[in-house]
Amino acid sequence: MSVNDDVMDTPVTAVTRTDLLRAAWASSLGSALEYYDFALYSLASALVFGPLFFPGTNPSTGLILSFGTYFLGFAVRPLGGIIFGRLGDRVGRKFVLLATITLMGGASTLIGVLPTFNGSAGDWYGGGVGILAPILLIVLRLLQGLGAGAEMAGASILMTEYAPRKERGFYASLPFLGVQVGTVTAALVYFLLLNANQTTKITDTWLWRTPFIASAAILMVAIFIRLKLKESPTFTKLEAHEMIVDKPLATLLKTSRPTLLRGIGLRLAENGSSSIYQALAIAYVTSAAVGVKGPISALSLVFAAALGALVVPIAGKLSDHFGRVKTYRAFAIFQLLAAFPIWYVLSLGDTVQTIVVLSLGLGIGTWGMFGAQSAFMSELFSARQRYLGVSVAREISAVISGGIAPLVGAWIISLVIAGDGGPGVPQAGSGAWLPIAGYLSLLTVITIAATFFTPETIGRDLDDPRDAINDPATLQGHRAAVYTDRVSA
Repeated sequence: MSVNDDVMDTPVTAVTRTDLLRAAWASSLGSALEYYDFALYSLASALVFGPLFFPGTNPSTGLILSFGTYFLGFAVRPLGGIIFGRLGDRVGRKFVLLATITLMGGASTLIGVLPTFNGSAGDWYGGGVGILAPILLIVLRLLQGLGAGAEMAGASILMTEYAPRKERGFYASLPFLGVQVGTVTAALVYFLLLNANQTTKITDTWLWRTPFIASAAILMVAIFIRLKLKESPTFTKLEAHEMIVDKPLATLLKTSRPTLLRGIGLRLAENGSSSIYQALAIAYVTSAAVGVKGPISALSLVFAAALGALVVPIAGKLSDHFGRVKTYRAFAIFQLLAAFPIWYVLSLGDTVQTIVVLSLGLGIGTWGMFGAQSAFMSELFSARQRYLGVSVAREISAVISGGIAPLVGAWIISLVIAGDGGPGVPQAGSGAWLPIAGYLSLLTVITIAATFFTPETIGRDLDDPRDAINDPATLQGHRAAVYTDRVSA
């Protein structure tokens, strides 16, 4: 009997429908909080943090500094992925999911009570605190990033390991619906705040704080549900057979480097486009370069997330039918074909067209890949180091693409503005759409190429102690069995 057979024969408590639904709710609420914070910080970076925490700079420099703090949250995520990923593979999925959501939600809530640089009408403590304000913002952003570094990986792994094999793509995509809920909630909150008082800037009141403080409500509900979760069946089997890896990181780097590289490549297009459309595009169309007025940022994210809420489970279902690789590649190709047209339309400054193209870019391209990704990434890695592997692959790609993308884009915009004669020249910088679209296309081409070097994982045995790439014979057998079952049904 092989080690894998031994694990498969271990009796575990059956996963009931109630367990499956509870896991879906627990995972989705965590995803909702993470992407509520993500969208909130994206919008705040584009609209609020510059004047409040980096005053005294020209708009272009303030935008770069604001997105610099945004990037730091991504830069620390691999560390969070390593710390909590190791724990996830050693002490269990449930414990880590409780820890990450507490750290992430707590940091977001505290941003809402931060002092500002010069002080404002919304400061409850009096005047400003100078350089301490951006330092505190950076510290909380780092803590937020540490928690987020393993939150989404844990949610996707938990649902993948809970789900029925033949419907794994669909069920594993459900936590990603929390992304849409979090994004819509953040966007609606900012929409309401930006329109609450037309005579006063949001930065001159306490209103900008309320969305961050509201993170506490989602946090408490998510913790309550996660406390009632059962451990995943796969981890229970590993623990019963004392197959927990003693040194997960060393083992991962020794045995899974090819899988890590594939995972990073697969995420570049999805994570990069998410940041580019949610953060950079909003800053671009509302800047002097394009000059779109009104709550365009919030409305765009609301419509995009509504479309994404339909696309995510459909993408998961398609991956169950056509396979993970083909489904993922199809959405990436859509993003590549749409990149230049979308960014050209953004440069025109038309409100309705801006909402439409941002909805298509995010809702179909980005979140289509997202919906197919959950089961795909989890199936790539072995049972013994799945949490760490998925976390590290996700978060390294988040730094390379998601965190750097808005920073690179803001730098490109500032260069184009300078080349057009400076900030005082009308429409200076509007031509930045072309190099930004090129940058997005480059990330997407890398992802498409990665799909041709990544094995199909549909129906894979999640208890297998080998990565998918190291077990092609067994992998092919599982795929054949799944398709045979589907045809006979």
